[in-house]
Amino acid sequence: MHSKKVAILQSNYIPWKGYFDIIARADAFVIYDEVQYTKNDWRNRNLIKTANGLQWLTIPVRQKTISQKIHETEIVNNSWSRKHFNALQANYGKSPYFNTYKDEIKQIYDESDVYLSEINRKFIVLINSLKLKLLNIITSNYF
Repeated sequence: MHSKKVAILQSNYIPWKGYFDIIARADAFVIYDEVQYTKNDWRNRNLIKTANGLQWLTIPVRQKTISQKIHETEIVNNSWSRKHFNALQANYGKSPYFNTYKDEIKQIYDESDVYLSEINRKFIVLINSLKLKLLNIITSNYF
């Protein structure tokens, strides 16, 4: 009997490469956003490298209760998305492959998602679909 490996992780905003390495080692991947949202965590923010050092990109969210789950966490407004895309373009626009995939990235930012889990899932799916070209890893089934 063949044993299967399952990876279960909470969603993150534009996860690090190691997140996708975990997906690559699994036969199935599950986003587990039925757990408590933690404020000021990687769920709704991430760091990018800039010419002036590190810069936080934070999605503004509404935390109504301490027991609120990640999938219940609402994005406050969509004005942040243009700022985030512009920061990525300004800092990575000349890097290899940015122009190749910028339309796909911009499309995610242009969509009006209500919940944090939705935007996180879209970035995870996009990055995972580009993994062979950009991250040089292979996965089987996910989500």
